[in-house]
Amino acid sequence: MLLAGRYMGARRREGFISVVAGFSLVGIALGVGTLIVVLSVMNGFRVELLTRILDLNGHVTVLPQGQAAAEYETLVADLETVDGVVSVTPLIQRQVLVGRDDQSTGALVRAMRAADLNGRALLSANISEQGRAAFAADEGILIGARLAELLGVAVGEEIEIVSPQGTVTVFGTVPRVKAYKVVGLFEVGMFDFDNGIIFMPVELAQIFFQTGDTVSELQALVSDPDRVGDVRRAMTAAAAGRATVIDWQQTNAGFFTALQVQRNVMFLILTLIIIVAAFSIVSSLIMLVKDKGRSIAILRTMGASQGAVRRVFVLVGTSIGLVGTVVGVVLGLAFADNIEQLRRLVERLTGTELFAADIYFLNELPAIVDPTEVAAVAVMAVLLAFVATLYPSWRAARLSPVDALRYE
Repeated sequence: MLLAGRYMGARRREGFISVVAGFSLVGIALGVGTLIVVLSVMNGFRVELLTRILDLNGHVTVLPQGQAAAEYETLVADLETVDGVVSVTPLIQRQVLVGRDDQSTGALVRAMRAADLNGRALLSANISEQGRAAFAADEGILIGARLAELLGVAVGEEIEIVSPQGTVTVFGTVPRVKAYKVVGLFEVGMFDFDNGIIFMPVELAQIFFQTGDTVSELQALVSDPDRVGDVRRAMTAAAAGRATVIDWQQTNAGFFTALQVQRNVMFLILTLIIIVAAFSIVSSLIMLVKDKGRSIAILRTMGASQGAVRRVFVLVGTSIGLVGTVVGVVLGLAFADNIEQLRRLVERLTGTELFAADIYFLNELPAIVDPTEVAAVAVMAVLLAFVATLYPSWRAARLSPVDALRYE
């Protein structure tokens, strides 16, 4: 160990070798740190999107058929008896046009009961108590903060909602138009919801859309979203042909599969940085073996075995990889924990938008560190550094003392 430490030290003759070894250390540190940051951000994207989408949309969608749309309360009661189902929410969903003064945009009306609205933790936590109380009293509607900003409307003011399914008259179809009071705003951190969703009490929606006592769908929350397939099959049996049951894995399969594929590709690409740094370790050790030929020969003549010489150079290369890995882990964790603050700092300094909410769905850049993944990345980097030492250490151990001393 002491000899390996002396070989790693830079003297004037071996200065260039130490520079190469230093670049190898920096390369491994950058590779490990970058890999940890990217994996953490990808984990954050998946968890945040999964949590927000499922909390707002439900884990299972039930589409009533025929008479079941009018007798939805019976269907809700039957589905709630299924093991693993936490709650079932009746909904009315319609695309509408909303406007105020000269501003207008498309939106989705999602009508639900006040009790079900309060049961969605992510949603209810971002609505004021006054807004929830007014919604429960059927006094008005709730809209997203971004939609309110777009329309220039505040709490207590009214917006007009236009339904494309209008009333048929002798002069043709006349769109239904009605003004509703905005009783509260919400901001859940997802652009699509904050910019295009309107929550309306079920009773008001049934009157406005003239649906009678029917609903368009039911949304169910389950206790274990990862095992939603088993619950879906049980719900299908409980529905007994009265509805079509679709779970979130079927609805969002393409989206989350694309996230996983992107994550795997990024992992492979960034792993190449560590591999390149490992090749630098190979070159620096080969040069070190060449430079230390006389010292190796003297050690051999003093009785050092081939295994002892091999271990010296394995320790040198592995130490470079180990130090680089530790530095990379520290840097990666520091960046992952402060990624949003760093993103805002870079945006202020450059004047550019790095993370557009309308493109990436979320308002903030998420990062969730997985200790298992960090450990796996660290072990992989150290193993690559160790593998990189095998050939140079073998060359050093095979060096003939006679030849080395003869040509010195």
